[in-house]
Amino acid sequence: MRPSLLPFLIFLVPVLEIATFVVVGSHIGVLATLLLVMATSVAGAALLRIQGLGTLARIRAQVDRGALPNRELAHGARILVAGLLLLMPGFLTDVVGLLLFIPPVRDAAWRLLRSRIVVVARGPWAGGFGGPRPDDRTIDLDSDEFSRSQPDRDRLGGPG
Repeated sequence: MRPSLLPFLIFLVPVLEIATFVVVGSHIGVLATLLLVMATSVAGAALLRIQGLGTLARIRAQVDRGALPNRELAHGARILVAGLLLLMPGFLTDVVGLLLFIPPVRDAAWRLLRSRIVVVARGPWAGGFGGPRPDDRTIDLDSDEFSRSQPDRDRLGGPG
């Protein structure tokens, strides 16, 4: 089994970002470098808001039609990652974040990663929309059949 790349990336990305800061700062100056980093963060927040709200509207429309919004949820997750990458200080993460805001690039990234991702559906949406599933258990009680006291616990002297 191949070892995970995550620990390596956690170490490598900050080192590469620092090196990029040094190179960019030596060419355009420290103040311009800091302003550029802040500008990309603001742009990331704006793009995240615009594309995120659009994705939420498409998800809501699909749910209203009774369809599962699988594709839109996946796009929303990638838009969230893109926004987080842009909010992080650094030029390399900004480039990746900006690229992920482009829909064809998001689709290409999904094609590369989807074989490694497992989606497990749990909860009321797991069986789809349109009401309860046959395996759901519903117990309907009248008010005279329901009581909040627990006689066994009260009789045994347990906390009530």
